[in-house]
Formats: sequence, structure tokens, C-alpha cells
Amino acid sequence: MFIGREREIDSLNRLYMSGRFEFVVIYGRRRVGKTALINHFIRDKKAIYFMGVESNDKQNLENFSKNILEYGTGIQADTAFLSFQAALQYVFQLARNERLILAIDEYPYVARASESLASTLQLLIDQNKDSSKLMLILCGSSMSYMEDHVLAYKAPLYGRRTAQMKLLPFEFADTCRYFKSFSDEDKALIYGIAGGTPQYLLQMDDRLSVEDNIKNTFLNSASSLFEEPENLLKQEVREPALYNAIVTAVATGASRMAEISTKVGEETSVCAAYLKNLTALGLIQKETPYGEKMSRKSIYRIEDNMFRFWYRFVPENNSIIARGASELAYKRIEPHLSDYMGKVFEDICKQYLWKLLLEGECPVEFREVGRWWGNDPTTRRQTEIDIMGEQDRDTALFGECKWTNEKIDVGVLEKLAGRSKLFHYHKVYFYLFAKNGFTKGCIDLADKMGNVLLVTYEDILNVLFKK
Repeated sequence: MFIGREREIDSLNRLYMSGRFEFVVIYGRRRVGKTALINHFIRDKKAIYFMGVESNDKQNLENFSKNILEYGTGIQADTAFLSFQAALQYVFQLARNERLILAIDEYPYVARASESLASTLQLLIDQNKDSSKLMLILCGSSMSYMEDHVLAYKAPLYGRRTAQMKLLPFEFADTCRYFKSFSDEDKALIYGIAGGTPQYLLQMDDRLSVEDNIKNTFLNSASSLFEEPENLLKQEVREPALYNAIVTAVATGASRMAEISTKVGEETSVCAAYLKNLTALGLIQKETPYGEKMSRKSIYRIEDNMFRFWYRFVPENNSIIARGASELAYKRIEPHLSDYMGKVFEDICKQYLWKLLLEGECPVEFREVGRWWGNDPTTRRQTEIDIMGEQDRDTALFGECKWTNEKIDVGVLEKLAGRSKLFHYHKVYFYLFAKNGFTKGCIDLADKMGNVLLVTYEDILNVLFKK
């Protein structure tokens, strides 16, 4: 089942239709759907697909040779080229008179085992790019390797690529396309616990309740998701124990550098280096108050929903999960789900605003939207605004998001309007986002103010799924 990635497929097809040499770099986190994208793209085209393995140079060359010869003859052969250079020269020769795709998946495995591969590719590209009809795709899950050894200025292949794609997890609207039977509320909950990574979404069963999905995956020691976060860290980093401790600290409420450092018992300089790597992996996000580029108020949060859910709830219940007590573990988790979903709902609301902007339906043409927090000089207390977006120095929007069963009352709107006065915009718009609607008092005040937009979760779905 292939879902989404329409923009990426369109871009690849445009490159394919050029008829000339193209070199595309595709990279992104593990499980994000890179291989599925490539296979979907090449399914009706002449292509050689080769996936590297974490082995030595000889093994990868033998596998590569088999893929090439099978394409050329249609039969499997045990013969191998003498070198990667000979194999690649043969592929370039095949593509001299016809359009051909060569996709090398998990390129970092191959390149690490064959130190001269990047230089060989550089040489052959330079020799053949003007006469070749080859479309070369290099794909990798090691983000740091792809950025440092393929895309970076000092890399041998720098300047040869004609396109690059960093594949990110799906946003909420695309995740919903996986599921036909979940209720609208359950779709948000599943997005909150599984995130937008295709491989994790495939573990969810929309014939079951959200509760049963959580029990069968996160609270089941035999499930593939039960050990997924720790296993992924082991694949990506050299010291998974400390990385694991840092992510756990962030998931359980330590958001500032000093708090994280104290919780894991390491110097801030050490934690800073590890957090930088986790950010590069797309697992941790460094967040500053909206409008502040560098700030001592910066905080860290887990960017991936599945990791956020897992680290928030699984480690503390590990012992009872290992004893098969998924029912008891869920009873401990369930009271915290609504609060946990608060940040998830904020992300969904931001995606809604972006959709409005791109369709020309947002009253504020913002460049970015984000969260703001800081000191309120009138109350002398810390305060925050869920969503804020600025068009210019004169115009901005402010938003508040509530994922609760109660309807939003007038006090929420009054509080948001009050907080907006910490800034000095002449023209402001207020967005209230509610899971279950608004009280009459809130609706009446919004009508009276005239610059308030009341948006229910149902309204969000109608916009996100509008054709």
C-alpha cells in the first residue's frame, strides 16, 4: 500500500522525463518510506535497483553485479564484475542510448565498505554526464553520512547532483489516509501515538480501538514497536545509553539544557553535543520563543510523536509490561492521554493554518508559526501563547488550542486577547481551536470583537481533507 508522497513522485517524474543525465539524492530517517518511494517510482520503468548491505566490499560488489546482469539478461548469474568502477561503467554504457534508472539504496553501507566508490562515481559522472541518459538515485538512512559525504561542500560528489529530497514523516492529513475505520477523534489519537512514519502507521489496526492498538504495540513486549526507539538509537549512535537517558529526560518534562543536564548527570557541554546529534536525526527539536532567533529561553522537545509517546509512557511501565500486564499499564497511561494530546493538537492546528495560507484563505500572510513563552510584566509571571504568526510589524495572529471534552468558555478568549497585548501589533486576529466547540458566551464575545475565528476539530478536518 503506497500512500502520499505526491510531490516527491511528481518531482522524480519531471527529472525522469528530462531525458538527460540526472543525479538525485534521497535521504531521511529509517522507516520513513524511502525504499517504498523508490520502488513505486521505478515500478513501470527500466531500472536497476540495488540495496547495499552492512558487509564488506566483496559482498556488495557481488550483489550489485547480480542486479546489473539480471537487468541485462533477465537471468540470475553468479558472475561478478572485477570492481565497482567496471560495474558502473557498464551501467553508463547501457544508458547511452536509452533511459535507465540506477537506484542504489542504503548507499552509506556500500560507500563505507568501498572507500573509493564516491571518487569513482565522481569520475564516471564527469566523463558521461553530457552523453548519458542515466538517472542515478543514491538513497541513505544515515542522515549524517548523506549530509557529510554526499551533500557537503567537501564531498567528492558535491556539485554533481541535480536534485535532493529529504524525506520527512507524514503530516496529520496523510496519516489519516491509512485508516478508513477509525473515528475522527481516534485518527488524531493514532497520529499522536504513532506519528507520521509509514512503518509505524502500518502497525496500527483500524479495526481495533485505540486502547487495543496501544496494548498490542507499545504495551506488548513481543511487538516490533516495543523496542523500536532503543533499537533505532543503537543503529544510529555509538553511545545509545546516554542518548536514551537524554531523550527520556526530555520526554518526562526536562526541557531546558540545565534541567536535562541535571537529570542525566552530565555536563551541559556533553548534553549539548548529544542533543545536536538527536536534532540532526529528527528526534529532538530545539525550540525558541516565536520571533527570537537566539535565546536563553530555548527548550528541547521530542519531535517525533511515536518517540514522544514511547519515552513518556513505556520505560516507567517496563516492569509490568514485561510481566504481560498490559491492562494495568494502560490504566496508568489512560488518565494522561488528554494532556499528552495537547501538544499533538497544537501541531495539527498549525498544519491547518498552513493549509489556509497556501490556499490564500488565511487573513494573516505569516512566514512562520510557532509558540511563544516569556514573562508577563503586568502579572510578573511566566506565560505562553500556543500559536503565533506575524505578517509584518503591524499584523499578526494569536491562537489557543484546547483538546478537552469541555467547550471553550469566554475566559480562554479573554486571556488570549490579554496576552496579545504583550506585543504591539495594530491589526490582530485570534484563533481559538477546540476539540468540542464553544460556549454561547464565547461565541457572542467572538462576534462582538469581530477579529476572532472559532475553529472546531471538525472544521480542521474539513479544511485538511478538502480537495
